Amino acid sequence: MTDRSNGYEGAAAEFLAGRGSARTRSKGIGVKPVREWARTLPRGAAVIDLGCGAGFPITDVLVTEGLNVYAIDASPSFIEAFRRNLPGLPVACEAVEDSTFFNRTFDAVIAWGLIFLLPTEEQRRLIQRVADILVPGGRLLFTSEDKPLVWNDAMTGLESRSLGAVEYRNQLAAAGLSVIREYEDEGENHYFDALKTADSTRVIEA
Repeated sequence: MTDRSNGYEGAAAEFLAGRGSARTRSKGIGVKPVREWARTLPRGAAVIDLGCGAGFPITDVLVTEGLNVYAIDASPSFIEAFRRNLPGLPVACEAVEDSTFFNRTFDAVIAWGLIFLLPTEEQRRLIQRVADILVPGGRLLFTSEDKPLVWNDAMTGLESRSLGAVEYRNQLAAAGLSVIREYEDEGENHYFDALKTADSTRVIEA
């Protein structure tokens, strides 16, 4: 069977013992900026977490902040752990490249530690697909290096690739999204916070 998880299914045990464990629930890298972002959204807003892993710490932050959260990940082991950690939350074992995104629209999308795992063309395609499922005025938050860069993922050894801030802004703009803020967290992860313009017309009915 083809691994659609960009190598993370094979590294699942190591990941789940570290970042995906309950001890990261309230203090893992990314918790603070994601919580601050979540608090800028209306309470009850529909949010989808792309590449949710085991649900800790990122998805859990969204739930704690009162958002209506959906999640997807391509690793069966992560999905199994997610269902134990956050029972009852809508979650699907799908690769972002061909996910149905629950056949609905969302007020916000988050992709923490995901987009740079994808090949260049898949990153560009995902940005457009995300724009298609965001309502006008919707938000996208994702992490990637701010400079064009290629490196090997520390956990899987597979190639990761950042398109760089200039190219990400260009791709976002082409999809009807504009970057409203960029910042870094304590782990030096670079965040792109983008807004879908209200006059965008490519909207899929929920």
